[in-house]
Amino acid sequence: MSTILVIDDNPAVATALEVLFSLHDLSTLHAASPEAGLALLDSEPVDLVIQDMNFTADTTSGDEGRALFAAIRERHPDLPVVLLTAWTHLESAVELIKAGAADYVAKPWQDAKLLATVNNLLELAEARRELDQRRDCERRRRDDLARRYDLRGAVFADPASERVVALACQVARSELPVLITGPNGAGKEKIAEIIQANSPAKAGPFVTVNCGALPADLIEAELFGAEAGAYTGANKAREGKFEAADGGTLFLDEIGNLPPAGQMKLLRVLETGRFARLGSNRERQVKVRVVSATNADLPAMIREGTFREDLYYRLNTIELAMPPLAERPGDIVPLAEHFLDDRTLSPGAIGALQRHPWPGNVRELRNVIQRAQLLASGPRIEAEDLGLPRAPAQRTSPAREPEREQIEAALQRAGGVIAQAAAELGMSRQALYRRMERHGLKPA
Repeated sequence: MSTILVIDDNPAVATALEVLFSLHDLSTLHAASPEAGLALLDSEPVDLVIQDMNFTADTTSGDEGRALFAAIRERHPDLPVVLLTAWTHLESAVELIKAGAADYVAKPWQDAKLLATVNNLLELAEARRELDQRRDCERRRRDDLARRYDLRGAVFADPASERVVALACQVARSELPVLITGPNGAGKEKIAEIIQANSPAKAGPFVTVNCGALPADLIEAELFGAEAGAYTGANKAREGKFEAADGGTLFLDEIGNLPPAGQMKLLRVLETGRFARLGSNRERQVKVRVVSATNADLPAMIREGTFREDLYYRLNTIELAMPPLAERPGDIVPLAEHFLDDRTLSPGAIGALQRHPWPGNVRELRNVIQRAQLLASGPRIEAEDLGLPRAPAQRTSPAREPEREQIEAALQRAGGVIAQAAAELGMSRQALYRRMERHGLKPA
């Protein structure tokens, strides 16, 4: 049963509210003064406060109500507070709504409206508690991962990222090849680093090759080495990346760009651990853990005949799919804050970051933050400093009244955090609560 604390110096008001709430299975506590109310808050579990704006010492200004609200907010920042006010003090109530009060109810109140407000706020408070508990659980899991494994400084908070990181730590113990899939800039190389850092070969070298950055006729020499004279310009013998990675891990980025001859040779190395340099008949033996990555659709390339099916299954013994940043909304703000030096993000900037689709993924986010730090004139980065395109104006909504779908999308991007969703939509938390109630929406 939820408990409501009524702080009002009028016994008749307290009695009327107690009777009303008791008929709807709500428990009521009463305090006749701000001091008594604060004492009850310190000693009893309370889910919601209804406070008057004026008490016996001052019956006109509303100063006592403002002071009481400030004291409650300082001690219990997440506790919903409903202001009970006469119409003459409406301006003071609106001022406190902007400061974080949940709502206000004018005297004399309507029972049905007051009950709807109270029940809605209690449901929202319960939803926030559940969300906080879920986030605490997720944070504990991340902390446990960080204690047990070397995460190479990876920054993540979204459950989708956590699943990939946890799986990378799990498969790191094996020597089997791993294929990491996902779009450019999503963080595939960081996952490869985590695999290396927690593998039996963690003391060995970690060698990276971007197969998409090399001309096709040089990829084989880059991977397997070449003897002098093996190709034009090869004036001396050179060691390949497989030799350099012996006893460690070789990360082959953009593996879909490997030409057919290189694919065949790579398959043989994966099967036997043996290869020959270009221009040489002498085979060399290495022990290398191969981790590859691609943003290409390898099954489609197999159907087109541009990628070997047997190599795909050899590389794909274990697949880790890294989602694009747009599908990991919980990572956006932590990553942005990680890229910051000595500035903070304003609520408007946070909203702009969460609205942007991030086609360039984490790489684009880092570039945006670095540019914003150069352009920002104050200690906080504002939305305009980010240089992100603004969402097109809604033609059917000149007063920017958000539709149900917009509210749902904002809540989803914010992970159910009302404050962040409200900042994105350009309104206060209380305004968003009212619109959620109007549309029959509840926090996730």
